[in-house]
Amino acid sequence: MLPDESATEDLGRFLAEFLMPGDLVALSGGLGGGKSTLARALIRELADDPALDVPSPTFTLIQPYEAKGGRQIVHADLYRLRSPDELVELGFDEMAETAITLVEWPERLGYREGPILSIDLSLRAEYGDGARFARIDGSGGMAARLKRARALRILLDRSGWDEAARIAMQGDASSRAYERLVKPDGTSAVLMISPARADGPPVRNGKPYSAIVKLAESVHAFVGVDRGLRALGFSAPRIFGEDLNEGLLIIEDLGSEPVVDANGPRPERYAEAVRLLAKLHATELPGVLPVADGIDHVLPPYDLEALLFETELLPDWYCPAIRGASLTGPARSEFVALWAEALRGVEPERPTWTLRDYHSPNLIWLPQREGLERIGVIDFQDAVLGHPAYDLASLLQDARVDATAEFELRLLGLYVRERRAREPDFDMQGFARAYAVLAAQRATKILGIFARLDRRDGKPGYLAHLPRIEGYLSRNLAHPALTRLRLWHEEHLPDLVPKPVSEAGAEEP
Repeated sequence: MLPDESATEDLGRFLAEFLMPGDLVALSGGLGGGKSTLARALIRELADDPALDVPSPTFTLIQPYEAKGGRQIVHADLYRLRSPDELVELGFDEMAETAITLVEWPERLGYREGPILSIDLSLRAEYGDGARFARIDGSGGMAARLKRARALRILLDRSGWDEAARIAMQGDASSRAYERLVKPDGTSAVLMISPARADGPPVRNGKPYSAIVKLAESVHAFVGVDRGLRALGFSAPRIFGEDLNEGLLIIEDLGSEPVVDANGPRPERYAEAVRLLAKLHATELPGVLPVADGIDHVLPPYDLEALLFETELLPDWYCPAIRGASLTGPARSEFVALWAEALRGVEPERPTWTLRDYHSPNLIWLPQREGLERIGVIDFQDAVLGHPAYDLASLLQDARVDATAEFELRLLGLYVRERRAREPDFDMQGFARAYAVLAAQRATKILGIFARLDRRDGKPGYLAHLPRIEGYLSRNLAHPALTRLRLWHEEHLPDLVPKPVSEAGAEEP
């Protein structure tokens, strides 16, 4: 129920929060029902211009606008449409394909596919002058978005962030979205929108990719690990508000001061990040973490199945997309068998929390805090129980940051000293072997993932990092634990391994 015109305008502003290019808003109702009022408020909100002149397109049929962020809006009134051919002549379909489209009298459009938000408005004079009733429905995924948007509005109100401005933040390679919330007094927080992950198609043994490689299915994982890290005294974000069912969190804004600069890693900041890992790995950690009353999150094991399946991303994506080679038959089978052999040799005696993406984009420097609390940690929802060497390799062989072998070795030494200070019997040689194997596994996986992001997801920016990752893989394959894999690469992907050098110092042919 919309008791007056201002309520209709509020509805328009609310709907603008979750509309995306390609969406169609079908506005139905009789003359004077409020379609133009709703459309005007919605367009002004999308354009971020409360004074924007939004005339009814009754005579022009179609009126385009530019929304903030470079998006396009199309407002159409089809009351005077004589035939669908007129829309073709006006280029309606071409414009609507990439715009947020509002259509009054949508029944004249005929059948349409894609996300559609249907709103039927009717006057309700019995409730007062200007009172209207809006019936809202959605198809093509729109109903779920509408439900989540209503839940978000409730969460913002309940948590005291209802008056905050919402500013889109750059996301990551996942399906999650982030916004910075800024109150009128300048106080900020981060809104995390992470709806439950739908299972993809089965890819092996009846299981989807996410289940095999142990990716988080819901926001519960983030909440459990976040509270676990904070309980240990680490600087994970505080949670100010949550709707677990809809995958919505309002979390502490740790800022954006990085642990790197234009020259690469900041040594003192990386050292603290290494010390944090040493303390975490020396601690006895639970495998089950509380999320809410009666709800726990069980950390899955980073087992052989997951690690091995990730290495197959190289022959499946990197080789055909980047190297123009298809590895099938005996070569692929040998690759998988050699990786299985290498990974079986580094199974941890005492698994620890493996945060999995412990690298520069997810580490924030907090100079106002003390000690290890100066390292802010984010993006750990895919944490698993695995080997402590994995996260150290993730940090010291950062896919986005150049780090020399000398720098890496120096920080490896720091980690070993920190572990030995807590555990005098720490096995340095076993750890070094595991580090080389898991660093190579991670580089192999990332080469495949970045190639997939380019080819499948249309994100070519990740290709710029491939030479760095190829260098890391080459460095790791020099370890004796990976001799047989290095020989395989020399035969099938020789560009990924250093050429042997003769005793005279010249490269062998």
